[in-house]
Amino acid sequence: MSRKPADVDRRSWALSDVIRAHARARADHPAIICEDRQLTYSQLHRESNRTARALLAEGLGPGSRIAFLGKESEFYYDLLYACAKSSMVLVPINWRLTSGEVDHILRDSDAELLLVEQEFLDLVAQLRDALPRLRTVVAADGPAGPGGGFLAWKAGQPTEDLDLDGGPDTPVAQLYTSGTTGLPKGVVLAQRSFFAVRDALDSAGLDWIDWQPADKSLLTVPGFHVGGLWWATQGFNAGITNVAMRMFVSKDAVSIIRRQGITTACVVPAMLQMMLAEPGVTRGDFATLRKVVYGGSPISESLLDRCIATIGCDFAQIYGLTETGNTAVCLPPSSHVPGCPQLKAAGRPYPGIELKVIDEAGTPVPVATIGEICIKTPARMIEYWRLPDATAQTLIGDWIHTGDAGYLDQDGYLYICDRIKDMIIVAGENVYPAEIENALAKHQAVAEAAVIGVPDERWGEAIYAFVVTKPGEKVTPRELMLFLGTHIAAFKMPARFCFVEQIPRNPSGKILRRVLRDKFWADRESKV
Repeated sequence: MSRKPADVDRRSWALSDVIRAHARARADHPAIICEDRQLTYSQLHRESNRTARALLAEGLGPGSRIAFLGKESEFYYDLLYACAKSSMVLVPINWRLTSGEVDHILRDSDAELLLVEQEFLDLVAQLRDALPRLRTVVAADGPAGPGGGFLAWKAGQPTEDLDLDGGPDTPVAQLYTSGTTGLPKGVVLAQRSFFAVRDALDSAGLDWIDWQPADKSLLTVPGFHVGGLWWATQGFNAGITNVAMRMFVSKDAVSIIRRQGITTACVVPAMLQMMLAEPGVTRGDFATLRKVVYGGSPISESLLDRCIATIGCDFAQIYGLTETGNTAVCLPPSSHVPGCPQLKAAGRPYPGIELKVIDEAGTPVPVATIGEICIKTPARMIEYWRLPDATAQTLIGDWIHTGDAGYLDQDGYLYICDRIKDMIIVAGENVYPAEIENALAKHQAVAEAAVIGVPDERWGEAIYAFVVTKPGEKVTPRELMLFLGTHIAAFKMPARFCFVEQIPRNPSGKILRRVLRDKFWADRESKV
């Protein structure tokens, strides 16, 4: 089961409590390593105290939004714990976004201070005059060391502890959804969102996701994504060493796992695929790994089989949303064995978390019937920031309506079919792209695939498949059709195949179907 932080009041559910406790109990233990730099738990505690006091010295207070624009670094987590200690709210921004998207997040969140890496300073300079609420911009220090930026800004502030962290329902992070449709929405998460699953596993004595004192955890998913932020906080909660990658590069990830002796990691399936595709990679490269947690997008059976065979450690799959505070469902290691009937499932809910599947009228559907997945979890979001109507549509009572389509089996295991909005309707038949993509991935020549619905005058929609082939492999549309004929029903067969070099994905690994769909639907008022 999870390793409990020393001297932490389990009822407090405050991020500051765990850092404070580890600063006492494991003062010299490395808390975070990034490239050739590291902070121990005592250093992270002191530095985040100093940062919190510097925020207060700016005239900011509880509820103030503090933005971060940059790649992974120790500065990001210093700022996270400073916000937790001062009851301010961290707003991490995806550094891959366009200037217009960054402008939207800064404007929508009413961010009053921005910590920004130097390579993005020019972008911020173009926006700042139009952002009257953004009173302070602080540059992060570059690889050469202190240079008048973040470290200089907070220098001289006291390192004494603060007591402004609020209770379990105090907001601590505001994460913006990926924005596959419309403008991104700010999901406000409370302190409790980062403790609920840990405590559920502890109370039930389950080791689905567990920690050991000597663990080294690899942070590959960026912290502006709920999966990355949640995973990092779980490592800090447990008092282990977290190794942050500035950005995911598969070759570097394999090297870090081997060189640092990484024991556990959280990844998206695309990362696993890229690491296994690195030239010369062997099982020995992953020898220190004892557990890999994956999620964020569906994994094909063929990729999972390769992972189990080559990496050779325990695997756990997680499913959840930003709105649910990340994971709410887990497929534990015990189910990751060949022939296990639940291997195609997303998993089952953690203790204390409930699932239901409903139809369009909101009525629960029978077992094995596809509908919308709803989740009741103590880690759920507080709200969509300043969007009461959108909040009311997603958070109904204590239930998060996910917008995902799936079904429950008789044992309570959840199976994900697809996003409801991505469903393709062919002559009145519902088709879920993930099923076709998984079937295509089983072909020996196919590296990955993405399926969308395109307009069709006869059938309403036709199925269009984008296919990436493996290096050196060739395959024809006819060969793929013959292969699929033994795996899926005829009405699910793609009408066309398009061979491409890569599939567009967001940073969490989810396929950006909107990017693929737009050119086919651009001249139509209705997009379905």
